Amino acid sequence: MASPAPARTSASIPIVAIVGRPNVGKSTLFNRIVGQQTAIVEDRARTTRDRLYGETEWNGRRFIVVDTGGLEVDPRDPIEARVQDQARVAITEADLIVFVVEAITGLTPADQEAAELLRRAPAPVFVAVNKSDNAKRELEAAEFYALGWDRTFPIAAIHGRGVADLLDEIVTALPPESEGELARKRREAEADAFADEMEAGRLEPFVVGESEDRDGDDEGLDGDAALPIDEEAARRWDALIASETDDEPPAIALVGRPNVGKSSLLNALLKQDRTIVSEIPGTTRDAIDTRLPWGRTEIVLIDTAGIRRRGRVAGGPAAERYSTLRSFKAISRADVAVLLIDAVDGLTAQDAHIAGFVVEEGRGLVVAVNKWDAVEEKTGTTFDEYVTWIRAEAPFLDFAPIVSISAKTGQRVERVLELAVDVWAERRRRIPTGELNRLIAQATARQEPPAVKGRRPKLFYATQAGIAPPTFVFFAREAGSVHFSYRRYLDNKLRDAFGFHGTPIRLVFRERATARAPRRRASRGKARAARTAASGSRNGVGAGAKRPAGSRPGRTSRRG
Repeated sequence: MASPAPARTSASIPIVAIVGRPNVGKSTLFNRIVGQQTAIVEDRARTTRDRLYGETEWNGRRFIVVDTGGLEVDPRDPIEARVQDQARVAITEADLIVFVVEAITGLTPADQEAAELLRRAPAPVFVAVNKSDNAKRELEAAEFYALGWDRTFPIAAIHGRGVADLLDEIVTALPPESEGELARKRREAEADAFADEMEAGRLEPFVVGESEDRDGDDEGLDGDAALPIDEEAARRWDALIASETDDEPPAIALVGRPNVGKSSLLNALLKQDRTIVSEIPGTTRDAIDTRLPWGRTEIVLIDTAGIRRRGRVAGGPAAERYSTLRSFKAISRADVAVLLIDAVDGLTAQDAHIAGFVVEEGRGLVVAVNKWDAVEEKTGTTFDEYVTWIRAEAPFLDFAPIVSISAKTGQRVERVLELAVDVWAERRRRIPTGELNRLIAQATARQEPPAVKGRRPKLFYATQAGIAPPTFVFFAREAGSVHFSYRRYLDNKLRDAFGFHGTPIRLVFRERATARAPRRRASRGKARAARTAASGSRNGVGAGAKRPAGSRPGRTSRRG
């Protein structure tokens, strides 16, 4: 049975659990409340297995909604028995429970059994009579008052009928807002005031000076008449970038192929059975969010469904197709992805495909080689061989840290979070404009951009346009001719000087002419900072690397 839910801190926001027997529309109501298709919905019982969390806001009040599997007294198989454990944990940790029943079938013995369980719950219970999509069914919903709860609401979750009235009553019945939530609202108000200042034109994000030599040819960063940077404007721009604070906790997604140990790693980190673990691939279907205290703050762990090869997903059940899409969406909303690979199978083509998607999305990346306990005949150099092999097979991952773990035994699982949080901080690193341009001047003096079709690009100045991922804009002449190899050169220089361990870097090259401010004596004008993302590194798998000792013989890197 699942362990008790961890104690919640005073800064936690309220939790509303949606429970009921199978196939009464709990996931449909969940999606309606959170405002997006987060939970998988099928016209088939027992589609939802793990408890699924989503954050929403109604009438200025923020709370977490939890979707659960159907409540059953006597489940028929082992996985369904674990589903019941998950539903009971959700009931235990909830501040308010929404008990969903169905108007079409009326009050059933299964509803009565679920109601008996909920009577022992410490939180208040609201009854939502779903599928009451006309006046006749709303009248028939009155029979559910026999369950004994006065707060009974006829709704139609698929159409939204009656859901607003239900939400009005929910936010009224929630506990008072915590000090942490009130502080968050104050910070949001301050951020809105800052945005108003920007919109009114009272703050200038970036102003750059200009100079030309007597022949009218602009000099680059390494020239004698180098383009001067307006120091005051640079300080204002750096302050603007620094003001982009993110109060949300780090979101770390556990991703990988099916059955590589993602759910086992999550349970090992939480020290409780947060998700259902089975030897059957595809047990996890939704992207599951869990908050975990970390130092003085907390982090959000996202357990995802295994991402199968595209051909297998296309021919599989609808739930598997949707769960794969949910996994890709989880990567898109995460700050850092932890890619789990099987130590016995080694890096596969599907692993490289998933890693490539992470890089293209600009997310931080940590590679965790799981099932290290299953590698036979390990020596002191076995891990180094694995690292060398992975770097050779997927050279576009040379910036990502690699760690060997065993979710089964707990070996080095905490190291995964340490690396992920470090990468999260690296994604938010900000480089002062003056310091950045001194580095670029040194880099261009050491090696100029190569000429392309007789035209040699010339870099004038650079600025950091954003964070998460770090994005740098270079203003240049012949910006479109900057070769890929020179982009890699600048990327390496930035990493050597400033770190950025575990995070992709975006380099954007803009033509100098498009950035030139109008010449006026009274004002130099404004130059807009570019926030467009450069194309990420192309993913692919190299060939010819030697497979390290301990990997299973006879396997090829094309296994998905």
